[in-house]
Amino acid sequence: MNRKFVYNFMEKDMKKGVYIEIIAILVVVGLFATASFAAEETGKDVQPRVEQTISPASTAVHDHSRNFGDWFHNPASWLEMGADVRFRWVYGWNLDTINDDARGRSSKWHFLRNRFRWWTKTKVTEDVSFNHRWTWEFRSWDDPYRKGKEVDWDEIVWDHFNLKVKNFGGMPVTMVAGRQDIILGKGWLVLDGSPLDGSRTISMDALRFTYDMEDRDTTVDLIYVQNYAASNKWLKPIGSNDRHITEQDETGAIIYITDKSRENMQLEGYFIYKNDNPINQPANDFPNPWPSAVWSKKSEIYTFGGAISGSFGQNKNWKYRNELAVQTGDKQKQDLHAWGTRNDIEYHFNNEKKHVLHGTLEYLSGDDPETKTDEAFDPLWGEWPQWSDLYVYCYNLETMIGETTNLFRLGGGHSFYPTEKVQMCTDYHLLWADENTKKDAPHRSGLTWSDSGKFRGQLATWMLKYQITKQLKGHLLLEMFLPGNYYEDSSRDHVFFSRFNLEYTF
Repeated sequence: MNRKFVYNFMEKDMKKGVYIEIIAILVVVGLFATASFAAEETGKDVQPRVEQTISPASTAVHDHSRNFGDWFHNPASWLEMGADVRFRWVYGWNLDTINDDARGRSSKWHFLRNRFRWWTKTKVTEDVSFNHRWTWEFRSWDDPYRKGKEVDWDEIVWDHFNLKVKNFGGMPVTMVAGRQDIILGKGWLVLDGSPLDGSRTISMDALRFTYDMEDRDTTVDLIYVQNYAASNKWLKPIGSNDRHITEQDETGAIIYITDKSRENMQLEGYFIYKNDNPINQPANDFPNPWPSAVWSKKSEIYTFGGAISGSFGQNKNWKYRNELAVQTGDKQKQDLHAWGTRNDIEYHFNNEKKHVLHGTLEYLSGDDPETKTDEAFDPLWGEWPQWSDLYVYCYNLETMIGETTNLFRLGGGHSFYPTEKVQMCTDYHLLWADENTKKDAPHRSGLTWSDSGKFRGQLATWMLKYQITKQLKGHLLLEMFLPGNYYEDSSRDHVFFSRFNLEYTF
């Protein structure tokens, strides 16, 4: 990072409007923090999660000694509520160009993200509840210039809208029908049903049955997924701007088995079916800002996989997780034959500062352009920043934001708590491509890939997390990417990403 870069950042990029908004955010968060500290000092139990603040039904309405927080979380014996706010300031350089002089594209990214959520849980009976969550995220743009130096107010969406039934049919089965969050395993293949809206939402439209065999310490999940690209397909947002939240309309079915019956070991096995149907609309005819039609693909994918995880050592110092999946089917009228694996190992010192060393080896097969089959591993619903917020933007040049494939990653890192509420995480990754899939297909920005090089480059990440109070937390994230010979010499400029994050849960 040279002096010119720092000068641009400190003197030119921080426009007056952004300063005002940052100051306003800090003032609001300061008030929240002051109130939280005061509550802690007076011995009041300020709880950040709705499920931890349920008051007895007999006092839910008539206990006038309750404070506002108690009333807000539990205004009636049949109703629970919660809310949170998140403020993010993001600055990046060459995120979707890897080139200081990209044609028609700005190298700088500079904006504020502001997310507000409010949710309720309405109890119909002890076993039946209706769950709802509204989410609104708007952004204040300064760069890139194509976004306009303005506020994008966006839309308020139904993030959750589902019916939950426990003991369904008199069996140890829980049913959730409707819009919901679904995370399976560590989210390697199933976590985000709406990747095009960033971290605004991750929800899926699904029907999920979870069978809990308590006597065997095993659960079986049966899930049907029906996601639509358009956010206004069946639950109309407030102020809809025709945003698309995924690349195509998707149908899927999942069988996921988790076995915890063995001491210090967990076994998982799964089958995932995913059918992608392209959006029937030209890319240049879209009213929303995301070129979804460019990323739409017709595919039918069958994934078989499993994972083993656990701990060993005298004090359970060592922890591990190994996951493997193979894929078959077809994509874009080509037969699909792909596979991927992720393997993590951790050593916990189990000391006062909670020092942890960890390493990762991940492989995702890439498409060989010399064959008639498609060998590129598909991440399914795993298109989210699993190990880097920076590099998901870089993948926009090859696939789409977050669609990680054609990768060999060797990573390592260290984390510890210098104080009770502060955690520091440092990671370093060496990245390679499995195949030179883009050597004959330069990007419209001017980015080109080499004919034979496969070293994607080096990535360093550093994060500082601070649990300020029970309700207020924040983090600072810095990432730097040094491109390798997978890219042409003219397309190897350094990439930088930074984020300052504050979250308050009512």
